[in-house]
Amino acid sequence: MNGRDNLLNFANIPELKRRLLYLFIGLAIYRFGVHIPTPGINGEAFLSLFKQASGTLFGFLDIFSGGALRRFSICALGVMPYISASIILELMTVVYPSIKELYKEGPEGKRKLAYYTRYLTIAICLIQGFGISLGLERMTAPNGAPIVIEPGWLFRITTTLSLTAGSMFLVWLGEQMTEHSIGNGISMIIFAGIVAGIFPAIARTLKFVQTGEFSLFFLLIVLLLIFGILVFTCFMELAQRRIPIHYARRQVGRQIIGGQTSYLPLKVNTAGVIPPIFALAILMFPTTLANFVPVEIFKQINSFLRPGSILYEAIFAGLIIFFCYFYTAIIFNPKEVADNLKKWGGFIPGIRPGKATEEFLDRVLTRITLIGALYVAFICVLPSFLIAKLNLPFYFGGTSLLIVVGVALDIMGQIEAHLITRQYESFVKQSKLKIK
Repeated sequence: MNGRDNLLNFANIPELKRRLLYLFIGLAIYRFGVHIPTPGINGEAFLSLFKQASGTLFGFLDIFSGGALRRFSICALGVMPYISASIILELMTVVYPSIKELYKEGPEGKRKLAYYTRYLTIAICLIQGFGISLGLERMTAPNGAPIVIEPGWLFRITTTLSLTAGSMFLVWLGEQMTEHSIGNGISMIIFAGIVAGIFPAIARTLKFVQTGEFSLFFLLIVLLLIFGILVFTCFMELAQRRIPIHYARRQVGRQIIGGQTSYLPLKVNTAGVIPPIFALAILMFPTTLANFVPVEIFKQINSFLRPGSILYEAIFAGLIIFFCYFYTAIIFNPKEVADNLKKWGGFIPGIRPGKATEEFLDRVLTRITLIGALYVAFICVLPSFLIAKLNLPFYFGGTSLLIVVGVALDIMGQIEAHLITRQYESFVKQSKLKIK
């Protein structure tokens, strides 16, 4: 039975079938929670205001919440506070070595880190929820209607607790999906939120074709462009530099170990989607403050930092390149890798162990990180070009595209691993029968 037959019959594997069912149930619960409104909000007034604030941090977060922020449901914050808490803990490894040691303690260390991440997530949710409630009380819809029905401390406390509870529920749901389904549950929730916006985009595009604003030829060109970008993104996400590693033979007791050849894979995009998230958060911060705090300096900065402008896109690309190098330096330590290779008798052909290996790895990583940073910057700047120049009625590219491709590749890899395991178990059973 070849790989194609396995893919066609993967639902016949009980374990895989159960995990896929759990995945679909978890995503269905998430989509149900997206439509539960937060008490005390005038939904129509907030939606009309939200359309004007699509260029702020709210518009960015709405992409990952699957429309929950647009509806201002209890899941409006989504899992972004959890992601922010995880990133903060990873950045703190540079300042606090004790946190870095937890990453090396195995399951016990990961469990402690999970506790710290949850507590930090709750703190972030409380701060964001309370700040949003204060901001909403000062805002009105374009027609003058108030966003908050009855302002006051009751509304602030209710909103803060509702948003915090909704976000923590999604975190719990994501952890359950990670344990019982396929892939990372938090990533799957973000993936589902982004994909949920694809169908309205398709409907808007078809409507434009029906009304004659888009021709069929133009639609075909757009589809070919989208397909090419997807192929390019998949290629770059899988691209890696494989550095050959040789292990010297050594005798341990009566056994001789080593003498094998392996490789060290260095991904072109080592930092993943973290750099554009950091860059967007920084760029959207003045714009968001300009909507909540009536200070002239924020309004002036907001007028210069308009998405689609040359200055905005140049700063955005520069921040992405900076954070690509910054985050790669945090998660990959050439000195540590070189020391581990030397400890286990491994070496790179033509490179001396120790300091020379560290310098070689640092030099190679610097070069491929430049390629990865330029690729991420290109993918993230692309949506503004497509919307401004081609008048596309939907947002395509950027951080959302990187997440969708990354999660899809991860799911396919895990499904393939289940298929290989199933095939291996069948092979072992057949072998035992033949021996008997």
